[in-house]
Amino acid sequence: MKLKLSLSLFILLSLSVATFAQKKQTLFNGKDLTGWKIYGTEKWYVEDGLLVCESGPDKEYGYLGTEQKFKDFELTLEFKQEANGNSGVFFHSSIEGTKISGWQAEVAPPGSSTGGIYESYGRGWLIKPEPEKDKALKMGEWNKMTVKVVGNVVTTFLNGTQMITLDDAKIGGKDGCIALQIHSGGGIKVKWRKIKIKQL
Repeated sequence: MKLKLSLSLFILLSLSVATFAQKKQTLFNGKDLTGWKIYGTEKWYVEDGLLVCESGPDKEYGYLGTEQKFKDFELTLEFKQEANGNSGVFFHSSIEGTKISGWQAEVAPPGSSTGGIYESYGRGWLIKPEPEKDKALKMGEWNKMTVKVVGNVVTTFLNGTQMITLDDAKIGGKDGCIALQIHSGGGIKVKWRKIKIKQL
């Protein structure tokens, strides 16, 4: 009886782990841009298993958006800033040309509110991290960012430090794609890896 119970418990736990693992989806395969769409003329390419964004000759805004839409999720990724490094991670977004509507978790050089939330073509900055939290950013090194969106609430983490929590009904009212940004102005280069999402 005990053996049967133990076996049933093992199967149940195995199924639970498998179900949990299935929820985590890899958005970047390390080989090409399958599942993504380029917006604008700036450079997006794969090099040595990494996703690279780089300013092009037009020095304008550029975006790489997922073909799939997401609403409630936990997104994790790693980025390494080279040169200027002004970029961002958009969510609940829609893009036409290089005009994006949505919300951005900022990725920027030191002192520029990495982890804060900016509403593009809307209300602008909604929340910035407290200045002392900026020390969590490692310029020129790999950084891990987590963006969690559940209903109206957005929380961001940078290298294990909780940067902000924001409750905003407008965010909770829609879904949209995930998009990475190249800021205008030129001289920007950012590398990305381990881009994964878990729908909640």
